[in-house]
Amino acid sequence: MRVAVASGKGGTGKTTVAVNLARYLMGEGKEVSFIDCDVEEPNAHFFLMQEFDEEFKEYVTVPEIDTQKCLGESCKKCVQECRFKSLIWMVSEVLVFPELCHSCGLCKLVCPAQAVLDGQRELGTVRHARKDKLKFYSGLLRIGEAMAPPLIKKVKQYANPGDVQILDCPPGTSCPVIESLEGADFVVLVTEPTPFGLNDLKLAVELTRKLNYPFGVVINRDGMGDDAVLRYLDAENIPVLARFPHVQEAAQAYSQGKLLVDAFPEFKGLYQGLWMEINKLTDGLGGAR
Repeated sequence: MRVAVASGKGGTGKTTVAVNLARYLMGEGKEVSFIDCDVEEPNAHFFLMQEFDEEFKEYVTVPEIDTQKCLGESCKKCVQECRFKSLIWMVSEVLVFPELCHSCGLCKLVCPAQAVLDGQRELGTVRHARKDKLKFYSGLLRIGEAMAPPLIKKVKQYANPGDVQILDCPPGTSCPVIESLEGADFVVLVTEPTPFGLNDLKLAVELTRKLNYPFGVVINRDGMGDDAVLRYLDAENIPVLARFPHVQEAAQAYSQGKLLVDAFPEFKGLYQGLWMEINKLTDGLGGAR
């Protein structure tokens, strides 16, 4: 069972929902793999895992040109076929911009002289930790690295497929989110009852529907705004999985790095209800784990 927790905007409480759902499942005796897919600003470890057992660098393949084999200006097929402009012809040789390369391998495939060799570009760091029934996976993008999806893909590959997997996605609806959602059995969209929350929720709903993932919505900080989000969900026939109240004490506990399911008994019941709703909408796929 792979549950992705996403949101159309930052600050809705997406990570709060993800870490507390993971903690609830651990309390129910389930083996949980938590995957922090927000490799640009990871923060789930502040709540679940303070120290990592293992950290190592991850790389992707980028082209290097063997100038002795390259046919030069009479060929330039690698330059012509590159869709990302990471190869250009300059000063009588092929110049490589590794930061623009998407590691598709087309340049190597079309080169008639086998002059394209495999180089490397560092993506960032992958971090692992384990404690009790929790396996924690996170990534930290290298400073200056423009593309997060390749590192997100690397982080996800390490998770145990036999566990209940909770994926904390980056905010928004761009490429990193799409990579994070890949392979999800169910998507939990977290929103807040404000005009900004509704606007970005619509974007997230559009994306999730286009990708054809089953999903439902959690309303976080319920009671702080109006009922526009509820009216939208009702009109679009979108299930409300849970409504977490706007409580000042919960915000204080969060600011201290505390998990709500541990600090407040009523929140444990709310997360139990959330998990039950997810199971209903996935035909009990997670119940057997």
